Amino acid sequence: MEESERIREIVAEVTGIAVDELSDDTSLEQLLCDSLDLLELTVALEEEFDIAINDDNLHRCQSVGDLISMVIHYIES
Repeated sequence: MEESERIREIVAEVTGIAVDELSDDTSLEQLLCDSLDLLELTVALEEEFDIAINDDNLHRCQSVGDLISMVIHYIES
């Protein structure tokens, strides 16, 4: 499975939104209701890809596409 697909699946699992409803332009602010959702998403991504996400970088992500790019950057680093 491609990493971007798995990231979308994790976002869908955490938010309860169907994967096919998530586009690169989907706003994270609209998907994540509170800081607990953001924390849950962060932990799920870190565990799945064995990475440590910097909070500042995470807060710069505005969309699902931004999040995918950031996680892939961490994976490749």
